Amino acid sequence: MNQVTIHPVWVRIFHWVNASAVVAMCLSGWQVYNASPIFPAIRFPASITLGGWLGGALLWHFAVMWILVANFLAYLGLGIATGRLREKLFPVSVRAIASDLVAALRGKLSHGDLSHYNAVQKVAYLVVIADIALVVLSGLTIWKPVQFPVLRTLMGGFDNARIVHFVAMSVLVGFFAIHVVMVALVPRSLLTMIRGR
Repeated sequence: MNQVTIHPVWVRIFHWVNASAVVAMCLSGWQVYNASPIFPAIRFPASITLGGWLGGALLWHFAVMWILVANFLAYLGLGIATGRLREKLFPVSVRAIASDLVAALRGKLSHGDLSHYNAVQKVAYLVVIADIALVVLSGLTIWKPVQFPVLRTLMGGFDNARIVHFVAMSVLVGFFAIHVVMVALVPRSLLTMIRGR
């Protein structure tokens, strides 16, 4: 019996490249952060950072950022061109979000049809797409504050851009953690992202 493909090959490739890039960006970013912390009480152990020192971390961060940006833009472009983003993430309503959130909190949210996203998933994916865009824009502001004065102004200046970047990164880490927990609860979802069905 032929099974329907839930995630086409291009979606799976973009997903895994994006996940790898985000992890490398966070680990190297934490090393960069440690060199000049925004919040003195928050430090990241060397064992979970990448780069070994500030210069090494910056090299990793700048190398991987190109992969993240190219992958993200290509994913969005193909998602819009093929209609997949519209089909998978819309429509979404406040009522559906509230209903699915209550069901999720009660442990009664159905995961029978993995080809269909519930309202909570739709919102989570929309938030993470917007968040990656914010990570990139705030990162550009920090990297080239003189070359991007409009972005710098929108972020409230260089120092605020660092806070925006840190908060946006924290949202990504939170999403990643919840995503991993959900995959552990519904292991079939990992299989669909590996083999497509």
